[in-house]
Amino acid sequence: MKYFLLRLGLDLRKLILISTILSVSGLFVVSIFILNYVIKQQLIQNSLSINEKYAEKIATSANQHFSDMLQELDYSARLLEKKFYNTQVRKEEVKRLKNQSNNFNSVLLVEQNKHILAYAPNTLKLNFNQAYSTIGIDGSIEKKKTYISSPYWSISNNLIVMMSQPIYNKTHQYLGLISGTIYLQEQNLINTMLNTQYDYKKSYMYVIDQHNRIIFHPDKKRIGEKIINNTGLDYINKNTKGSIRLKNSLGIDNLAGFAHIPSVNWIVVSQQPTDDLLAQANTLIFKVSIGIFIFYFFIFLLIWYISSFISSPLNRLARMASMLNHADIENKIKEVDPWYFEVLKFRTSLLMSSETFSDRIAELKHRVNTDPLTGLYNRRGMQLFLNELLETRTEFAVLAIDIDFFKQINDQYGHDQGDVVLKTLAQIMLTNFREQDVCCRSGGEEFLVLMTTADANVVYKAAERLRKTMQETTINQMGQITISVGIAFWPRDAEDVSDVLKLADNKLYEAKHDGRNCTKSTAT
Repeated sequence: MKYFLLRLGLDLRKLILISTILSVSGLFVVSIFILNYVIKQQLIQNSLSINEKYAEKIATSANQHFSDMLQELDYSARLLEKKFYNTQVRKEEVKRLKNQSNNFNSVLLVEQNKHILAYAPNTLKLNFNQAYSTIGIDGSIEKKKTYISSPYWSISNNLIVMMSQPIYNKTHQYLGLISGTIYLQEQNLINTMLNTQYDYKKSYMYVIDQHNRIIFHPDKKRIGEKIINNTGLDYINKNTKGSIRLKNSLGIDNLAGFAHIPSVNWIVVSQQPTDDLLAQANTLIFKVSIGIFIFYFFIFLLIWYISSFISSPLNRLARMASMLNHADIENKIKEVDPWYFEVLKFRTSLLMSSETFSDRIAELKHRVNTDPLTGLYNRRGMQLFLNELLETRTEFAVLAIDIDFFKQINDQYGHDQGDVVLKTLAQIMLTNFREQDVCCRSGGEEFLVLMTTADANVVYKAAERLRKTMQETTINQMGQITISVGIAFWPRDAEDVSDVLKLADNKLYEAKHDGRNCTKSTAT
């Protein structure tokens, strides 16, 4: 992992930006997850609460209406108990009850033997001489008390609910019943009360009786149907009001609020499909997410801007740390503004290292032995300098140089002239190379140069410049003398410096083998 990161060449600023991107991205994702959860939960709770309050409001209003309707029936029952057998009174009372409030779609007066004594409206055309057996009539006569039927199909083939009050005489003998019916599939009191334009995020409402049969529903085809496979029915039947998340008989997830109507023992349910609500939540979450993204984006820009101020001085000092051998490095280090503690300490350490490095180099140059003939470093001096470069991990190039046909020069012109050639080459080397480069005589006609650079092109040009200068120099009566050069690099070619020296020698021998007077490098 460490090697991989080093290969990426990441600096402090890039690390800060990458860390920021990862952190901001992580925060953004977590924020969206939390936002998604919180908003959806809040919307669900709001929907449950609103549906419960609305169902309770409708139930309270409906309870008052149904109580009034039962009282109207009770009033008629008390009136008729005194004149039960008066045909005119019966007819007028039934008509009055039907028309006074229009709470009922029809009104029936039935005696205990199930014969119809009076009815309204006249369009029913019922037979007074016939006994009628229906769920409503049978249930009322059986109970002989206030009775509200479940939905059933009437004699006239209408889906109805019947509400009735018993009629007793003064001796508490049961005479019959007075009833009002509500046509569930036609315009009626329930439609008027419940079919409001309530549409809170696609909510809808329905009413069921104590047997879970539908009294009112937006889909009229479902009126009279018994609800089954509804996961919330048990909870709804056991509690007078509340809210619950349920799956209806169609398997659709809903958020429901409910309340009982005590007077008729019915239940008002107001519910909303959960998916419809959450679909709207997704739109809201998307809009909020855009705002959060813009916020985090500006945070990233701010950190990116600040990171340049934080990393710039450290980055400059880090680059200078590998250039301590440069002559003007101390001035460049001092130019860095240490505006926070770490930069100040780093700059101070680099200045101390630079001074120490310069002092050690000066001391090294002063105390190492030089070749008495050429004035260049000898092998001992070269080794000390090599150790310094290795210790500071300073990259360098090795140039192995050999004078072509030097033995013939000594044999033909004598050793004194050979020494002149050696001195001439040494002088040209000192002139050709930089002050920080180390020129050495490694033995006989062999020379070495240590160039503190890893740029192969720069090294090759310097070697060629030396070779051409030597070739163009006329030395006494000997004329032009040529040299061959071999180049290798540390640590690029090898980590062991002795291997690098051997590679330079190998390139030197390759140059001699190719006709001498040329330069060979491991970089080519």
